[in-house]
Amino acid sequence: MNILMVGDVFGAPGRRCLKSLLPGLRQRLALDLVVVNGENASGGLGLSSRVADELFSYGAGVLTTGNHVWRQRDLVPMLESEPRLLRPANYPQDAPGRGWTLAETKSGRRVGVINLEGRVFMNPLDDPFRVADEILAGPLRKVKIILVDMHCEATSEKQAMGRYLDGRVSAVLGTHTHVPTADERILAGGTAYQTDVGLTGPVDSVIGMDPKTATHRLRTFRPLPFKVAAGPTAINATLVRVDPETGKATKIERIYEALT
Repeated sequence: MNILMVGDVFGAPGRRCLKSLLPGLRQRLALDLVVVNGENASGGLGLSSRVADELFSYGAGVLTTGNHVWRQRDLVPMLESEPRLLRPANYPQDAPGRGWTLAETKSGRRVGVINLEGRVFMNPLDDPFRVADEILAGPLRKVKIILVDMHCEATSEKQAMGRYLDGRVSAVLGTHTHVPTADERILAGGTAYQTDVGLTGPVDSVIGMDPKTATHRLRTFRPLPFKVAAGPTAINATLVRVDPETGKATKIERIYEALT
């Protein structure tokens, strides 16, 4: 089974890139499921319901989010009604939506997807390790194939989660920092791991932002409005091949494709 995790889609340029390139990747890689982080898909900050529908129409089977999930208010009702749309599972129980889902491929295979958010240099949320334990012991206890999107700032926290879940899930893939890391590997217990999948969107940017705006913010410490960068775009994604009988990863590969 082939699962593709697409790194944070950034603004309209990222959406156009996904629309153009995903069909070819789906065919070439024989994809069974595509998971897309839509955290920055609306103007670089958050995800609107309209844009969520747009990403689903491009072929996303599951949408994950992160710390910007509440930026677009109209997403809240959709979080309650659309099981393929996730917010981090370690948000308070009363928060709209949920942080896990059970997707089904065309072949009838079930794939669990868990969305978690880290706490180091981020929001003081519930313990993502404990929440992962609860989901694995509860609603996904009989599911063999499970992918975890660990939306997190600190490399150490992502690595810790990978080691903690090794042998219990098929993959732990990091998002949030927008820079793909070259540490993809299969851990001893059969879990595919990568610290960060990267960004889908503008290449000539500062993690998706216009370089001049980003530099000016850093030099002046003024909270200037975010501006999505223009120019060439590319997809950063990660392919995980899983043995459907065991749930163990057999291959992990970084995918980079530029839109020409």
